[in-house]
Amino acid sequence: MSDIANLAPAYIRSIAPYQPGKPISDLARDKGLDPSQIVKLASNENPLGVSPNAHMAMMDALDDIARYPDGNSVLLRDAVCEKFNVTPAQLVFGNGSNDILELSARAFLAPGDEAVYSQHAFAVYSLVTQAVGATGIIVPAKQFGHDLDAMLKAITPKTRMVFVANPNNPTGTLIGKLELKKFLSAVPKHVLIMLDEAYDEYLTDELKAESIGWLGEFDNLVISRTFSKAYGLAGLRVGFGVTSKEIADLMNRVRQPFNVNSIAQAAAVASLADDEFVERTRALNQAGMVQITQGLQRLGLSFIPSFANFVSFKVNDAPRVYERLLNQGVIVRPIANYEMPDYLRVSIGLFSENARFLEVLATAINA
Repeated sequence: MSDIANLAPAYIRSIAPYQPGKPISDLARDKGLDPSQIVKLASNENPLGVSPNAHMAMMDALDDIARYPDGNSVLLRDAVCEKFNVTPAQLVFGNGSNDILELSARAFLAPGDEAVYSQHAFAVYSLVTQAVGATGIIVPAKQFGHDLDAMLKAITPKTRMVFVANPNNPTGTLIGKLELKKFLSAVPKHVLIMLDEAYDEYLTDELKAESIGWLGEFDNLVISRTFSKAYGLAGLRVGFGVTSKEIADLMNRVRQPFNVNSIAQAAAVASLADDEFVERTRALNQAGMVQITQGLQRLGLSFIPSFANFVSFKVNDAPRVYERLLNQGVIVRPIANYEMPDYLRVSIGLFSENARFLEVLATAINA
């Protein structure tokens, strides 16, 4: 390693970079495939695209693109306040919800501190913890989901944060609202709870934790949400955190001043007002989940029941099956880096995309 590289702290040098889903353009170039014939079901994106209202808002916002964006996201802040009945002082906006996770770590973790999170949970929890020199405490999963009792036992005087994903990525498991609230009540007040609800919009009303309503009871709670999934704005990168005004103030102190661009802000405002689009998204996802899981059952493959917009399934020789799918122009997600080497994760797509995946998978597992 060069002398320059050694200038970085050891905890930075040891980070394993996040591996995103393979882009369509890369696969087309690598395999000599027609990009229009490739089906990408790797990154939990909305197959419907964006709300028509959001699309129009983006076009309108282009006229002012030479100006810096509103550093306080005032119009978006007002829209979120109205939608979720919170106050402006409770909000932090980010370049996707990943940014909210990083801001929380930067504000509350330091070398020598510990953060607790589950095995098989979102990889970014480990990344943001390690990036500030803190120590990640990984708690073994229970049936691929969070073992909340074990996570409580893992908390020590050094613990400063606990990360919880609900639903969880990449397993799709869900913590019931009563169990979740009991856990929040048991976490010591010196520990910040980061509740990652990136897939909340895919839940039916009876399954939603309605955790934003709990903020008055738990002043150590931060809830992160994203516009990248159900709202279809993954390419714009916009998300938000809602918490106590004290925590929000500290997170905003380490936030970059123009971290949410003006196109993203305009699209997010319009998306929040389009309930019909979110309902169509949820309905499509529910139908697609049935289509894919029934298809997996017909192929004799086991899978983890999911409450998000993806499903992880077990297959013999997952790396080989993944490559065979790529050769046929179908992109899914290998999740060996989540300690699940025998599993692949597939996002729910359009009916035709799901059918293509199942058709190619049947050939791939029998070749």
